[in-house]
Amino acid sequence: MAAAHAALICRLQAGDKVVASRALFGSCHYIISELLPRFGIETHFVDGTDYNQWEQEIGDKVTVTFLESPSNPTLEIIDIGRVAELTHAAGGKLVVDNALASPVVQKPLQLGADVVIYSATKHIDGQGRSLGGAILGPHEIVEEKLSNIMRRIGPALSPFNAWLMVKGLETLDLRVERHSRNAHQIAVLLANDPRIANVLYPGLATHPQHKLAKKQMRDGGTVITFELDGGKERAFRFLNALEVADISNNLGDAKTLITHPATTTHQRLEEEERARLGISDGMVRLSVGLEDPIDLIGDIERALSA
Repeated sequence: MAAAHAALICRLQAGDKVVASRALFGSCHYIISELLPRFGIETHFVDGTDYNQWEQEIGDKVTVTFLESPSNPTLEIIDIGRVAELTHAAGGKLVVDNALASPVVQKPLQLGADVVIYSATKHIDGQGRSLGGAILGPHEIVEEKLSNIMRRIGPALSPFNAWLMVKGLETLDLRVERHSRNAHQIAVLLANDPRIANVLYPGLATHPQHKLAKKQMRDGGTVITFELDGGKERAFRFLNALEVADISNNLGDAKTLITHPATTTHQRLEEEERARLGISDGMVRLSVGLEDPIDLIGDIERALSA
């Protein structure tokens, strides 16, 4: 989260305005909803796919806009270019959290974003070995705004962790391609299973923003979110029955990982806010790994029958 915080705070001061999509990773939501206002920074949330809301809240002047696309965990796809145009017209900069897509699947800087952030712990490392983040942007932001913050408040990787991330980059494209191929195969299976109430995967034609995903993403990505009837009890029974997939909040790992967002990544949110975001007690988020898809499908089938 140091990357998200540093990317925002390096451009902000008391009296500035931030407009963000509502569907964010829990800790990003905390930074914008609770931390920034302590320092006199005005913050607003919008429905990320409602561009009238973006236009209204941005108004004539904004300092920073912030979004995730795909969002965590509901995989909402936002038109990055459209939000960038609105932001730039009001004199602001757009920061995009691209962690779920990875730099292989989506390139926000080419779509109009000014700054892109990553949790490098995820796809970039790819094996759950180290914590880290990355911030990408032009010289005027990285060198003139960000570098002073990084030097003085200390959100810096250790040399060893940085080396691990660099080594991870060498195989990133190959790994993400396999992740995505496995994920699409499993998403199709889940979408046709009557035991699954709802499947969210940008690569499926049933996804609400599928056409937009095809336009700005290389493929459907590595993460699938789906909902089980029966609430938390049913979701936990499914999770505990898995043998190949591990229960973990991480994603983008070589191993298939699964989590229950309502009690982990988004547990800080009030129940009403989770419902507003579409995060139900029966929802699980599956980060598909590099295993043989036959093994993964068999594991999911067994767990669904538990």
